[in-house]
Order: sequence, then structure tokens, then C-alpha cells
Amino acid sequence: MSEFATYFKIGWQHIVAWEGYDHILFIVALSAIYLLSDWRKVLILVTAFTVGHSITLALSVLNVVRVSTRLIEFLIPVTIFITALFNIIRQPKSERPGAVQLNYFFALFFGLIHGMAFSNQLRSLLGTDTSVVTPLLSFNLGLEFGQVLIVIVVLLASGIVVNLTGIKRRDWTMFISSAIFGIAFMMAIDRFRELMI
Repeated sequence: MSEFATYFKIGWQHIVAWEGYDHILFIVALSAIYLLSDWRKVLILVTAFTVGHSITLALSVLNVVRVSTRLIEFLIPVTIFITALFNIIRQPKSERPGAVQLNYFFALFFGLIHGMAFSNQLRSLLGTDTSVVTPLLSFNLGLEFGQVLIVIVVLLASGIVVNLTGIKRRDWTMFISSAIFGIAFMMAIDRFRELMI
């Protein structure tokens, strides 16, 4: 298997693996307000997240930026519950047209935080390799691919629930976002305790 294919596989498997459920929760929270017909918006959203984490992933792997692993592990659930909370309190698009655009900012900015979490695994895989361009590129493309897989599942599930059961789109968004908020909030409390040890 080529170097590109190896790191691509590691990237997408990392994002869809149960060990990375916090990243999965973030992607679900980001895409919870959309349906399948919004796929272009969601693709831009996921790409913004990839751009964000690609920047800090590269800077971390190259040792330009170093942040405490415990701090990053605490900040990740914070990004999740902020995104979920925004979904809960936001007004429908028709009432506040600029509201959804804030999701793009969340994706990009919070992607910077998530990228630092990915860096430890990638740094250990790279070892003493001097060339990091191909591994970084292929790993990030793999992450993007994995995120798109997650989004497809979320959009299909949302479409089935909203279109076939008659549940209102807003109610579905509130249900998913509230569940994610609760999980992320408890995760943040646990990781804050670990951070303070």
C-alpha cells in the first residue's frame, strides 16, 4: 500500500472509529440542523472544519504549536456543547437569516482545536520522517472522507425521521442537539476534573 493510501486510510478510520466518538458528536452537532436537500451547505461546513483542523494539525506535527493534551481533550467537548447549544437556541432561518452562517465559523474555529487532538496520533505515526507533506495531506483527506460518511448517515437519518414520520424539522433538531449537549456537557465536566489533577 502506498504512503498516501496508508495515511488516507488512517485518517478516515480515525474519524469513524468509536474511540473518536467526540469528533463524531461534533460532526453530528454541526449537521443536525440540515436535511439532505442542504447537502451543499453541509459539504462547505465539513470542508471548513477540515481546513481548521488541517492548519493546527500541520502546525502541531511540525512542532510550531504545542498545547497540553489534557487542555485539548477538555476543549473538544466544550466545542461540541457550544455547537449543540447554538442549534437549540437559534431562531429559524426565516426569522434570522445570518444565524446559520455562524455554523461555518464554528466549523472553522473549532476545527483548529480538534486538529490539535489529531496531532498526537499522527506525530507518533510519523516518527522521525522528514517529509510530512504527503502524510499530512492524505491524513486530512482521509478525515474529510470519514466526516462526509458521517454527514451522509446523519442527513439520511434526518430525512427519514422528518419526511416519513411527520416529526417537525425543528423538533428533530432540538432532540438531537439536546442529547448531544447533555453528553458533551458531562464529558467536559469529566475532562475538566482530569485537567485539574
